[in-house]
Amino acid sequence: MHPSGHLDARALSYVAIAVLTWSSAYASIAYALAAFTPGELAFGRLLLAGSLFLVYLRVRRIALPPRAAWPPLLALGVVGLAAYHLCLNLAETRVASGTAAILIALIPGATAAASALWLRERLTARTLGGLALALAGVVLVVWTRGRSMHFQPRALLVLVSVLAAAVYFTVQKSWTQRYGAEAVTAVTILGGALGAAPFGLDLPHALAAAPLPRLAALVWLAVAPTFLGYLTWNLAIHRASATKVSSFIYCSSPLAVLIGWLWLGERPGALELIGGAVVIGGVILANTRPRPRLEQAAEPGLDC
Repeated sequence: MHPSGHLDARALSYVAIAVLTWSSAYASIAYALAAFTPGELAFGRLLLAGSLFLVYLRVRRIALPPRAAWPPLLALGVVGLAAYHLCLNLAETRVASGTAAILIALIPGATAAASALWLRERLTARTLGGLALALAGVVLVVWTRGRSMHFQPRALLVLVSVLAAAVYFTVQKSWTQRYGAEAVTAVTILGGALGAAPFGLDLPHALAAAPLPRLAALVWLAVAPTFLGYLTWNLAIHRASATKVSSFIYCSSPLAVLIGWLWLGERPGALELIGGAVVIGGVILANTRPRPRLEQAAEPGLDC
């Protein structure tokens, strides 16, 4: 781990994988909700992802944390994963897509605040300015795409998801320093499945009745955004600052525009491209360090 919080090449590669997989999650959730309730979907993806983690740890021969660490890690999974996914799934059934996108974009700022309080991470003016600039870019992208934006009471569920994610990203970092990111992520995912279980008791019946494409969406959510996404994301936070890593969540909106352009032929407008550039510029600003001042080679008043 890098005490300075600077992102190295490996941390950046982890972030790239996580953001790519998470960018597909929102559309997959909306698609799968046609066959599953919000609780069934959350429980199903977390349970399958937790099973994959147990296999992964067994193959890699990675030891699980000691028994004394399980209660707080399971509780962290209930708060940071079960609450997050249950609230987000429920919100996606009613909340306007543009409203949800902008509210979810508050996660980096909430994580920065939580990291400053819990981890004592120093927030520079450059970092805060970059986060604010990237958020403005997200708003511009959402607005120019014509996505519906209006406040609804259920939008508060998205804010609960934002707070849950910020708590999870921040608190798990201190645990990964002791037991490793892979083992800690596995236990918290199992905790998330445990917390979502009461809301997904009818999952076996839903699985039997679900059409194959909807079932495939559930499997994709478990394998890509949950197993692979959280694994690589927590590995990145283990190596670098939680604030700096979380700033890359802003890239999801311009990435979705790019995917739509390349895959679906949805050509973005000029303002969308400008918004995407603003997002990228803000993320770069938040993750760069000022150049150190060059010390003068000679003492003042001396001639060479």
